[in-house]
Amino acid sequence: MTDGGAYRAGMPTLLPNSMKLRRAARRNFGWRALRTGQLAAMRAVLRGRDALVILPTGAGKSAIYQVPATLLHGPTVVVSPLLALQHDQRVGLAGRGQGAVRISSAETPNQQRAALEAVRDGTARFLFITPEQLAQPERLAEVRALRPALVAVDEAHCISAWGHDFRPDYLQLGHLVTELGRPPVVALTATASPPVREDIIERLGLRDPRVIVGNLDRPNLFLTAVHCPTEELRWQRLTACLAGLSGQGIVYAPTRRGAEELAERLSAAGYAARAYHGGLAAGERTRLHQAFLADEVPVMVATSAFGMGIDKPDIRWVIHVALPDSPDSYLQEIGRAGRDGQPAQVILLYRAEDVALQRYFTGGAPDVAELTALAATLREGPASRTALAKRTGLGTRKLPQLLALLERVGGAETVHKGQWASPRYAPQPSRAARLALAEAQRHQRLQGSRIEMMRNVAETAGCRGQALLACFGEHLDHPCGHCDRCAAGEAAAAPVKGPFPVHSTVRHATWGEGTVLRYEEDRMVVLFDEVGYKTLSVEVVRREGLLKAA
Repeated sequence: MTDGGAYRAGMPTLLPNSMKLRRAARRNFGWRALRTGQLAAMRAVLRGRDALVILPTGAGKSAIYQVPATLLHGPTVVVSPLLALQHDQRVGLAGRGQGAVRISSAETPNQQRAALEAVRDGTARFLFITPEQLAQPERLAEVRALRPALVAVDEAHCISAWGHDFRPDYLQLGHLVTELGRPPVVALTATASPPVREDIIERLGLRDPRVIVGNLDRPNLFLTAVHCPTEELRWQRLTACLAGLSGQGIVYAPTRRGAEELAERLSAAGYAARAYHGGLAAGERTRLHQAFLADEVPVMVATSAFGMGIDKPDIRWVIHVALPDSPDSYLQEIGRAGRDGQPAQVILLYRAEDVALQRYFTGGAPDVAELTALAATLREGPASRTALAKRTGLGTRKLPQLLALLERVGGAETVHKGQWASPRYAPQPSRAARLALAEAQRHQRLQGSRIEMMRNVAETAGCRGQALLACFGEHLDHPCGHCDRCAAGEAAAAPVKGPFPVHSTVRHATWGEGTVLRYEEDRMVVLFDEVGYKTLSVEVVRREGLLKAA
């Protein structure tokens, strides 16, 4: 047996999978070399094993499903959140002679039927589709009939988001993949901290996945964070930054209204700025997206809705005018700068008040009465989401979230053709609601800890690159050399020693098991499975014996 290949008597020797993949990459795409992370993930996919791949922007994540797809017997379904992202990837595949079609709200019914026919007759090997399209029962049945050999979930970190800008159909992807006949799944993202990785694996139902985590450090990005005591000082810092920067860039604002007001103020100050957010009409978003790619918008002021699918190599700077909601979001957004490998600036202008705003965005606890009513309705028999919405009066955004919560505590399950029902041994509706509430509160505690870790990155007295990478379980044993702290000579050259090795497992009497992520001066950061990130005093840990080796 060699790397997934096999020997059989009387048959020619099969090429090892690594050689097959390299030849397919060269023959079909013109790539003469594959990176180590790419090849390891491709081998897993070719062996029919699920995979979760976390590679930095520009590391070639799309190739991980594209190359094996040319060797599989059956089409590859690519679930992707943005039409612009799908368009760019389809154009790239077509340019290399690989058939790719799309089914989305942008296609007419005739075009959608033609796309399915192209996959059926083998003209197209790749089918791009949004989660919302795949969630439609009729569409799901059509895609299942194609007998896909692989499902690729792009921007997989979206499946872990419960925030104010969340797309609920992502929560159903695990069930949808099962309905497709459960082909192997490869989940791809540029950023996923350990809690997000666990969420992706659980929600997609990945089975013993091969987890590939690339080096997330981007040496060409210079990291800066500046505390701004007032909003006026933040504005002054922003304009001072823009005056000293060249090239095109993105200013990230936390709200839609904030993005619009800031774009107007910058325009009045003489900067060619435009605002982009999810509340704009689809046509306007497309027009702004294309204008930015064509270098017609020097300053794009945007919410987090702008970025996925921006395959633009020469973005020279990214500025945040508020603390992001997590290190995951921050790494994703700054990763849009400097994709050409040339130097780029990433600047965080933060205030203490930003933390309260992000906590507000995490939302309140779900209503116990609504959870109880939904659990009781599920006991009446299988029903579609549409029927459940009518019976309960729950909205299209809230219903999937409550169903997902009930499912996690055994109060709901999916049955045939996307219908939901109460499991045979489900807890009583009132108990299921209490369990679901506890699960939601656990998630909120975890999200709150991610906000605190983002503040830790902003306020660190040491190397900022080390602090950021530690949030993702990466231990950089030397100063990064590309942050404001390193430039000022304030990053410690020697690693700080503590009572437990970095990446070792420890146990707390209340918080349970956790992983030591980093030390900084007299503090240590531990990621606990149940409560998230905690920053502890090393002296107190030693004196009180708060942690034990697990």
